[in-house]
Amino acid sequence: MASPILASARPIVADGDVPVVLPRYFVAALAGFMGMAAISIDILLPAFPAIRRNFDLPSDSTRVSLLITSFFFGMAGGQLFYGPMSDRYGRKKPMLVGLCIVVFAGLGTITAPSLAIMIAWRFLWGFGAAGPRSLTLAMIRDTAEGDSMARTLSFIMAIFVVIPIVGPVVASLLLHLGSWRIVFGMPILFAAWMLFVLTKMPETLPASSRRSVGPSALWDAVRAVFRTRATVGYGLAVIFYFGVMSSYIGGAEVIFDDVYGRGSQFPVIFGVIAICFGGASFLNGRVVSRFGLERVLQIGCLAAVAGTGVLLVAVLGFHGKPPVGLFIATLALMLPCVSGMVPNCNTAAMAPLPHVAGMATAVLGTTATAGGAVLGATSNRAFHGSAMPFAVFAFVFTVCSAVSILVISRPNGRDRSVTGR
Repeated sequence: MASPILASARPIVADGDVPVVLPRYFVAALAGFMGMAAISIDILLPAFPAIRRNFDLPSDSTRVSLLITSFFFGMAGGQLFYGPMSDRYGRKKPMLVGLCIVVFAGLGTITAPSLAIMIAWRFLWGFGAAGPRSLTLAMIRDTAEGDSMARTLSFIMAIFVVIPIVGPVVASLLLHLGSWRIVFGMPILFAAWMLFVLTKMPETLPASSRRSVGPSALWDAVRAVFRTRATVGYGLAVIFYFGVMSSYIGGAEVIFDDVYGRGSQFPVIFGVIAICFGGASFLNGRVVSRFGLERVLQIGCLAAVAGTGVLLVAVLGFHGKPPVGLFIATLALMLPCVSGMVPNCNTAAMAPLPHVAGMATAVLGTTATAGGAVLGATSNRAFHGSAMPFAVFAFVFTVCSAVSILVISRPNGRDRSVTGR
């Protein structure tokens, strides 16, 4: 039986506008490309203590989180390159370039003699990972729209959420066998495998739909993004939601280690919370199918505020250090609400702009990644031995997201197409 997601997608056409039969593994492969960034981040977290020891850093130093922040900045800048190139040359060729950069930069990171050089290599690594990360969204936009696009994104999120579940556990096992550098080798091998997978993928952007990469054409595409009220509003929401996620990813290890003394249990805790991500992503697709994207966006942003509000109350009630079980429970409640909103907001932001999908992906991805990385780094730098800064910033970020969705992106005129109806 054909996948309902594939059945709802528009036909894919390749170079020369010749119809192509959509392979059954298409959606699973897209999940792999989207997961390139996740595996390049999550699998490294258990190696942070070993990296600190290797470079003689204090046990509670947050400098190692720059390996995450620099990756995000590289990914932000890279999307401005891959988006226009994919609108001109199709999705596959730029993605091939990105995967090759990932392998090259990964090898540079492993052999780096200092943390500063590692951080520089990680920036380039992120630049390469921007290709598969952003072009996956463009390929989805090429083949689906509206509620169908939201379901596809949710399904993909549910598949690649296995990476943050399994990644840290595998990393912990590898750390018992050898150096932390072995851990960095895993995402490099994954990228090499995805290079092979890419050769079997169809091109999703027909030749007749490709655009010039000249300055005037690029400027027209950028103006289309920023002149569309719904795109701006939902794009801002993604920035703040990404700020919550990057704050959690960059700061969770030091919170569980320094505040709770549970560093050895961190991979298991991280995996348990990631299971909640997967369940929320799978449920999100069902909910969107039942109630429609616009309604889910309105209710979901309030649920995210409620989740971070519960976390903040718990942290305030115990002066910055709630019982570890309560802290994990609140994270498991709050973070899936936040992560589930990201594909929905991306869908709503891109829906009015099918004619510039690559450039729209680039602009939205760049602003979300860079803005979210700055917000997350700001939260992590405020760490002072308690969970208070994380809880406060997470609450503020979700409130700002709700305002962006409910006020700034209120649909009017042609922007009503955000729901695909």
